[in-house]
Amino acid sequence: MTDRHLIYLASFLRAVATGLIGVLLGLYLARLAFGPSQIGLTVSAGLAGATLAVFLVGLRGDRWGRRRTLMQLSWLAVAGGLGALIFSELTAILIAAFVGMLNGQGRDRGASLVLEQAILPSTTTDAERTRAFAWYNVLQDIGHAVGSGLAALPAWLVAYGELPDLAAFKLAIGLYVVLFVAQALLFSRLSPRIEEAQAAKPAPLSPDSRRRLTRISALFAIDAVAGGFLGAALIAYFFHARFGVDAQTIAALFVGARILNAVSHLGAAWLAKRIGLVNTMVFTHIPSSLLLASVAIAPDFPTAAILFLLREGLVEMDVPTRQSYVMAMVRPDERTFASSVTHLVRLGGWAVAPGFAGLLMQTLSLGTPLIVGAAMKIGYDGLLWASFRRIKPPEEAH
Repeated sequence: MTDRHLIYLASFLRAVATGLIGVLLGLYLARLAFGPSQIGLTVSAGLAGATLAVFLVGLRGDRWGRRRTLMQLSWLAVAGGLGALIFSELTAILIAAFVGMLNGQGRDRGASLVLEQAILPSTTTDAERTRAFAWYNVLQDIGHAVGSGLAALPAWLVAYGELPDLAAFKLAIGLYVVLFVAQALLFSRLSPRIEEAQAAKPAPLSPDSRRRLTRISALFAIDAVAGGFLGAALIAYFFHARFGVDAQTIAALFVGARILNAVSHLGAAWLAKRIGLVNTMVFTHIPSSLLLASVAIAPDFPTAAILFLLREGLVEMDVPTRQSYVMAMVRPDERTFASSVTHLVRLGGWAVAPGFAGLLMQTLSLGTPLIVGAAMKIGYDGLLWASFRRIKPPEEAH
């Protein structure tokens, strides 16, 4: 199995785990008698841990060794899952979430992606780079769909296995731990070739790269804060609290959402070849935000579910295009640092927002975070298009 295939498979397993915990975390914590604000704090703690990991990987990941760092990140995730499985007090859960980088967003945006995305461009050509990222994200979103489906496991175990409700949830979180153990074993098989292009000391950013990276990171920060209001754990809680739907129904909804995400990545690669990376990022993102805002005011669950699924068919089309665009805008020896910076600002925004989103849900209305997040995302799209529509990647330069 090649290094690219190992990365694809490992990221798929991580996505299964992320999809599983993204749906279950809020529901599991509710079973432990946590309120919306405490659930939001837990999601923020997990994202804060992921933010720190991205920062350290950006500074030292290449010097520590990509293979070694990817394995260590996997074992930290195992520790965090075990902590969530064993403890039930808020302080202990917050520590476990931080150390294990528990991802309540339902989408994989952690430190492992920094290294994986720095490796992938060297395995293909400029013309095929976006397609390689598209397949990478397709596999991830298929994993997210599988994980979201597995979130129905507690309901099945209660109904057919006659397990107590809380025990069923704990067994599902045990599966999350096993998936990260498998990922660590896959990373252990990566070859030394993934380290070959890296110097012992990171090269300084060129002036052009620094300027572009600063501008686009500032915009990504806006988008990330908006996305932090819209994590899977909080959206799952929204559907449960607003419409009274159970975990099995929510899991099925997220399966459909992740399948639509996966299909959209291939559509994004096709569209980007025709209208460009930046145009694809912006002109698919704005309609998705309008659809999300409409979910907040939907009169019933079937209407909200349809609007949510329509949104999910568009919202992820900016992901492979964004990743490809950032990697194209910097030199090969700058890619790990560039990937870490853009992930860092996104995770920082994600970490800040869920705690506030939980408070808004508790003090104003359940749909307020959806409306606030959608409005911020539309503002981000307008600024992104105004700032970068004339800066072309190599494959579009001619």
